[in-house]
Amino acid sequence: MNRELLDAAEVLLLPEFLLLPDGPVRDHAVVVADGVFRAVGPAAEVVAAHRELDPVRLDGRLLMPGFVDAHHHLTQSFGKSLAFGEPSEIFRRIWVPLEGALTEENAYVAAKLAALEALRGGFTTIAEAGTRAPVDVGVVAAATQDAGIRCVLGRVCDGPDEEHLARWADSPLVHPSLAIPIPEAAPDGVLRDVSRLCAEAGAVFQIHVNEHLASVERSLEAHGRRPLEHLHEIGALGPQVLAAHATLLTPTEVRLLADTGAAISYNPVASGWKGNAVAPAELLSVFGVRFGLGTDGTRGDAFRLVDAAELAQRLGFGLASGDSSCGGGWTWLEHATSLGADAVGLGGFTGEIAAGRAADFLVVDLQVPELCPSWDLSWELVRLANRDQIAAVFVGGRLRLWRGLPIDWDGPELVAQAAKMAREVVERAPLRRIHPVSVEHRSRVSTGIGGRA
Repeated sequence: MNRELLDAAEVLLLPEFLLLPDGPVRDHAVVVADGVFRAVGPAAEVVAAHRELDPVRLDGRLLMPGFVDAHHHLTQSFGKSLAFGEPSEIFRRIWVPLEGALTEENAYVAAKLAALEALRGGFTTIAEAGTRAPVDVGVVAAATQDAGIRCVLGRVCDGPDEEHLARWADSPLVHPSLAIPIPEAAPDGVLRDVSRLCAEAGAVFQIHVNEHLASVERSLEAHGRRPLEHLHEIGALGPQVLAAHATLLTPTEVRLLADTGAAISYNPVASGWKGNAVAPAELLSVFGVRFGLGTDGTRGDAFRLVDAAELAQRLGFGLASGDSSCGGGWTWLEHATSLGADAVGLGGFTGEIAAGRAADFLVVDLQVPELCPSWDLSWELVRLANRDQIAAVFVGGRLRLWRGLPIDWDGPELVAQAAKMAREVVERAPLRRIHPVSVEHRSRVSTGIGGRA
């Protein structure tokens, strides 16, 4: 596979498999030009219609949509394992203090580091839920644009912000969004007005809801309603809403999501690492609730994310009911790509290999031991595929990553810069951890001090 041939301004690609909405198919081709898929169809027809182009064969490879991360916190990348083993609501003890200690340079490097990890993991779009760092959100936008990833850019606001929604009108990669971290962070009128402005502007309103028991109970005490119910009661729930987590849902709230068209980000790794529950994603899918898959900044590895999405449903719900399929492999691939794009407000724009859609895609090696022999490629992509198989990552029709490295900027240099900078930030941030790092924690446990992990 020749990198220079892939990086042409207009290119005709003939992969061994093409992942279409109905599943993987052979003998199909695509034409990429001007940042979009110009043609998609049976190989013979596409080649005949574009005789001026020399076909680039991708034998033994899959061409598939890039993954969509429906929930991220880009400026939290310096924390990473500092949140491991911690009880819920770590944002109060770890993330808010950490982001509060970031300078503009720190925030740029942290966001670009997270974007690089996401690209390496097969994500071509990320929904940034809004930084609490004391910097202009343009710093985060610059980092994602320089990295070459598409970003639904949330700005944490204290009221309607038309300026932010108009600021990136000419950007091919930044799609502005407004965010309020949790319902209790703003008065009811502000929640309603911000949500309505997003609806009018065709933007997404990002908010965390029903994530932890403590937040649900605070809402019941303050309003007599659960957070999601409260958003509906005040007129803030609708198709423009992207609600993060929604792990603690009653049947009534599932019905509210279906009836209002609100979307959620199902974040299975975050649930396993720091949550109180797992969102009933298979049930949501059956009832037509819109949702995408999100990392919540845990790890930017899309194949491990879809694996976790299916596994969490199997462990949380499937075993008890005898459901051995838990949505089938296709469910999690769709919600990680096309339906994920819909959840973050980019439905019909990206997330699918189709004529006119943004050419955000991956070239994946299939000739690996993990997929040999291959009997069911959709299931294999969910359970067996891995990040190392991603040969190339394209965003907006441009080759952004080749064999895990950026092609037009220095990835290893950024990693080295971030490693040094992160230590300086953490040293000055007023973090409050319940447990020490694992080596010290293990020592305490082995001597009978400090309880269990």
